[in-house]
Parts: sequence; structure tokens; C-alpha cells
Amino acid sequence: MATGSRQLDLRTVTHTRIGIWDLYEERGKELPRRSDSSILEALVQIRDNTPYVIRMFKEIFNIRQVRRLLPAFLIVRVLDSLIPAVCLWYDGQLLQLVEAVMERRTVDTTVVIHVAVGRVTCAVASRLLRHVQRRIEIPLRMSIKQFYAKHIFHSMARIDLPTFTDSAVLKQLNSVTLFRDMGMDLAWKVAAELANLAATTTSIFSQLFVLFTVLRKQQDGPLLVILGFSQSLFRWYRTAPPLSADGLYSMSGVWAATTTNDDYIRMQGLKILNQVSSHRKELVAGNLGEYITSQFHESAQRVGDDAGDFREVCEAYFMKKFPSITSILRETLDELPQIAFMLRAVRRPTTISSSFMSLVLVEHTFNSFISTHLSPYRIFGLVRMITDVRNIYELKNVQNKVVDGTEQFPENQQSLSNGISVEFRNVSFQYPDEERYALRNVSFRIEASQLCVIVGGNGSGKSTILNLISRIYDPTEGTILIDNRDIKTLKLADLRAAMSILFQDYTHFPLSIRENIGLGNPGLAQDDDNIREAASMGGSRNFIEELPDGFDTYIDRPVDDRYPDLSEGSGVDYSNVRNMGGLRTSTVSDLSGGQKQRLAVSRTFMGSLVTDTDSSVGMLLFDEPSASLDPTAENELFENLRKLKGTKTVIFSTHRFGNLTRHADLILYMDQSVQEQGTHDELMRKEGEYAHIWNLQAKPFL
Repeated sequence: MATGSRQLDLRTVTHTRIGIWDLYEERGKELPRRSDSSILEALVQIRDNTPYVIRMFKEIFNIRQVRRLLPAFLIVRVLDSLIPAVCLWYDGQLLQLVEAVMERRTVDTTVVIHVAVGRVTCAVASRLLRHVQRRIEIPLRMSIKQFYAKHIFHSMARIDLPTFTDSAVLKQLNSVTLFRDMGMDLAWKVAAELANLAATTTSIFSQLFVLFTVLRKQQDGPLLVILGFSQSLFRWYRTAPPLSADGLYSMSGVWAATTTNDDYIRMQGLKILNQVSSHRKELVAGNLGEYITSQFHESAQRVGDDAGDFREVCEAYFMKKFPSITSILRETLDELPQIAFMLRAVRRPTTISSSFMSLVLVEHTFNSFISTHLSPYRIFGLVRMITDVRNIYELKNVQNKVVDGTEQFPENQQSLSNGISVEFRNVSFQYPDEERYALRNVSFRIEASQLCVIVGGNGSGKSTILNLISRIYDPTEGTILIDNRDIKTLKLADLRAAMSILFQDYTHFPLSIRENIGLGNPGLAQDDDNIREAASMGGSRNFIEELPDGFDTYIDRPVDDRYPDLSEGSGVDYSNVRNMGGLRTSTVSDLSGGQKQRLAVSRTFMGSLVTDTDSSVGMLLFDEPSASLDPTAENELFENLRKLKGTKTVIFSTHRFGNLTRHADLILYMDQSVQEQGTHDELMRKEGEYAHIWNLQAKPFL
């Protein structure tokens, strides 16, 4: 019974494919109703930023579709801007008709018909031109958006962590990404607003010309035009720019939308990975900037111009339909007041004052300038957008605080199979804006292929050592040597490609589990066999394969399904559209903390895998990797790490003393500086702080 009832309910749901989106609408169910700088400074900003706008137009004109569509868009936009002047000319004809009636007491029916037909024709022409304009605008906008999405993506991917978290840089990044987060594109908005400015200028001067032509024979006509225009400019100058926001396309019924396009979902995940600061450390240390840029470009190439937000593709879909007869009739009916006035003028000509009509004509014309053409928001908003165009181009000029080296590393790629040596010489480090030193005068040496365990309490500097080895930061004082070479002289890309890192504050990328693991080694990221092997080494393969989507599962799906924008408690039931489209109530997986940590460990183990075409990494860095693991999983991790001993340099930081320390070649006991160092047996014989903590943790088990 339940199944049959569900099938009956689904018959009311319709499915529409709109680009990469699937729209599900339920017929017969309605949504509840919703409640709802000075001019001189602006001119200076426009002058200073004009070179960047010119550069922008040069670049977008290199896009084939833009070269074809933008001139057409401008022509249609200018033609539409001339229609108000034509309508104003017909208003002038109406005014002359009234004057003739008052003088001769007769009506020229030919003029009446001419004016009525002309006004209706203008209304229909305006509606059709606006439709054509929108048809051209949508593919034009999406092409420009895709072009600059790639430009901005690459500019952001190259920024290191200290620079990315700098407040001044964040302000610049926010200004560039604000329009995109609102579902718009800055470059297109600037182009569109400049086109509007050209159309506005055409419209204003054409209407002024018509007004002077119509009213020049009246004694007070030209004066009214001048006074009306001056009054409008004064009113505009005193008006504060209003706030404005673009809304999503909305439908009256219950609906939901989702997308199953893998490339589009992947693009959104890569964007989040590139933009969110919590991922920046792993992105930089994993040397993933160029790789994710190439992957973003490949996905963007496959999905093409369909890679739009639901609002965009939905708007494009509905704009393909020819304007309905109803919408055209609605435009025509808007002219009824004018037609009614003409009929009244014919029947009672002596009740109309021509001078009053002239005044009304002038006021109506110039009031439309304020509401439509000279909106303060549009003028000052254009200035802000032009300023933000400059930020787009200057983003690629942002200098990273960690300066790249010039020397290739390693000189012999096969040497990585024997591990990498690390030496700290009198290293001190202080995090930006922090008064306390994280490290003070630290010196130690880890030989190639050794297993080193760094122990100590919270805030003792364990994580900082790993940050400095991977050059997330540079030391405040002292020197770090990698294979006896100053770390600052080595190329960053080479250095980070030679190591694999799991940070304590690791994050999961907004991509599939397959890619979350695969990005531990970009060179093997497309190799399923190696990904499964790394998952086995990290202890995650069994539970991954039990998931409904297996390795294609998203921990946190980067593209949300779309629903109507309603306030909480609206009481709308989406079960039918969800069942029809297979939509889930949550886009976040229910993996446990331990399972997520196993995934992170698996990603790190990807770097230890070797193929005929890939030489693997020489160093594995683990920062508290067992904090959320159960005892069995922790023991499996330690066993896998011990197997790597002698072939990789492994540095493992922890505050929990386990069996791994017994097998370590070197133990560093940290508290801002190296308090003790040696093997487990050596440190136990010293009966120092390491031995004290070891005995303290071992006591409950004795």
C-alpha cells in the first residue's frame, strides 16, 4: 500500500532537464507567500582604473563567441534605448493634437490613429528587443564568466599560506570573489554596465532632442525642458545610492533542483579547495596548485558553457521561449491610459490645458531618467566594479611571503628512494602577530631513511617543525638543511613534491573519496589501483567499499540541491520531488572522526607508492595522525610505518607514547626547544622528562 501510494504521489511531479540541472516541480501545490564618495572622487577612480578596463575588453574580445555576440548586444541595446525618444515624439504629436483641437475645435482622426498605432508598435518593439537582448546576453555572460573563472582560479592557487591569511590580501580576494558568490561575474557586470551607460547617454540625448523639437514652438517649452533637466540632475545628486540584490529565478509551485554532472560538481569542489583558507596549508605543502588548476581547466573544458549556477541556466532555459501573446498584450494594454486620454481630448477638447500637458510631459520624461537611467546605485556601483576589475589583474601580482628557491631538488630523482636528511641549526620561529616564540634555538639532525618521533605536550612546537620542513613558513632565525643544502635555495615545487604530509589540523577536500586519497600523489591521482593500495595502507579501504557510492562518495558534497527560498517553518513537503529525483536530505556523509582520519592517513601513504613512471617521495611527515584512531587502527598504522623504515625518512609527531617510539631511530622531546634527544632506550636510561611521561602513560597498563 505504501509503495502504491508513493507512486501515485509521484505522478504529480514533472521533471525538466535544464542544462546540467534537473528541475522537479510538483503540480497543484503552491508555495506560501513571502513577506518581504563624491562625484569628483568617482571620476578620479574611473580615470585611474580605465587601463584595467581596457585590458579586460582586449582579453574578452579574444573569445570567439564574445567577438560575435558583443557587437550584436550593443546594437540591440542602443536600438532599445531609442524607443523612449520615439514614444516621446508620439507624446509630442498628442500635445499638438490637443492644441489643434483647442484652436479649431476639430479632430484629425488620421493623427489619432497614427499616434495610437505608433505607441502600440513601440511597446511591442521594446518587448521584442528586450527579449533578443536577453537571448544574446546569457551565452555572452556565461562565456565571459568561464574565461575569468579560470583566470582567477590560477591566480589564487599560487598563493601560499602566510600570504593567503594576510588581512590585506584577504580584502583583495573578497572583492574579487564577492560577485561570483552572489551568482554574478564581475567582468560581465562591468561590460554590461558600460553598455548601459552608452545606451543611457543615447536615450537621454535623443529624448532631450525630441523634447526641444516638440516644445520649441511653445513660449515656455524650452525653458521647461531646461528647468526639468536641471531639477532631475539636482535630485539625482542628492539621492543616496540604494541597496540592490539579485534574486534567484523563482517558480510559484513546490520545486527542487539538483545536478549530477560530475565535472560541474568537481569544479565547485576544486574552487572550494582553492579558496577556503582551511585547505591552504595542505594545498601548498602538497604542491597541488598546478595540478588542481589543470584539473579545473579539464573539467571546465568538458562541461563547457553549461557550467552555470541554477539561476543562470534556469533563466537561459526560460528565455529561449518566445514571448507569449499574453506578455505582448500586457505591454499593449499599458498604453490604454494614453488612448483613453486621446478619446477624452476628442470628446471634451476645451478642458485640457496645453501648457499643463507640456509640464506633465517634461516631468514624466525626467522622472524616468532618475528611476531608469541615472539611478545613483548604477553610477556609483559602476565605479566600485571598475575598481574591482583592477583587483582581478593585480591578484596575479601578489607576492608570496615564502620566496621560491632556484635550485633543482633532488639532483638525482632516484635518491629519494633512500630518504631525505633534515637538519635544524639554531632555528627559532615566531608565528605572525604572535608575541610568543613557537620554537627557540632548536638544533637536531635526522638522517636519510630514519624514523624520527617528535614528542611533547600541546604547544611544544611539534607541528611547527613540520610546517618549517615543508616551508609553509620560514624560520625567524637559524637555518634548515635538506640533504645538506639550505632549504631556502631549493625550488618549492621540487621540495614539496619530494614529501607527503598529514597535518594535525588536516582537512578533507570537497571532492570524492577517490580524489581525496589520490591527491596525496598528483602523479598517481588517476590510478585506481594505487589509490586502493593507499586506502589499504591507511586502513580505510574496507569501510569505503561498504559505502553506497564506494570511492565516488563525497564527504561533503560541494554542490547543494536547490529549493525555493523560504523561511524556516514554512511547512512545505518536498518528499515527492525528492523521491522522484533521488535527492538526499543531507549532502554530508556520516563518517566517524576515526574513519575520516583513516582517509587522511591514506592520502599521506599515497606519496609512498612507486611506479615505473613515478619515483615516489623521500619523506613522510605525520602530525598527530592517530588522535582519533581506535587501538586496532593505530596499531595497523604503526605497523605500516615500521615497514617503511629504511626506505623513507618518516617524521611522526605525537603526544601519545606508543610502540612506535620503541622502534624510532631518533626521538625528540620538545618544549619550545629540544629538551632531550636519542633512542627510546637511551632516553629511558637518562630518567629525564621523557622517561617520566612514558612511565606516566604506561602506569595504567602495568
